Amino acid sequence: MSCSDCNTSIFRQKIGRCKLCMWQLTALSAIGWPLWWWLYYDAPREVNSIALLFFCTAFTGLLALHLMVLAYRRLRGRE
Repeated sequence: MSCSDCNTSIFRQKIGRCKLCMWQLTALSAIGWPLWWWLYYDAPREVNSIALLFFCTAFTGLLALHLMVLAYRRLRGRE
């Protein structure tokens, strides 16, 4: 990603802290899921449909991981 924290620290340290990454994942998820629904909902076994579905699942999963770690750090008082 494009922020200085993501370029200088390891994955475990930056997960849940990088706001730019979280906004980018939110935008990618908000664009990807409606796009898949609009283009490929009726043909879920096409290669393009499966590829877009995997990308959308990855974006949403990584965003969920960011948000869970962010909530954990806030509740534990580490942030």
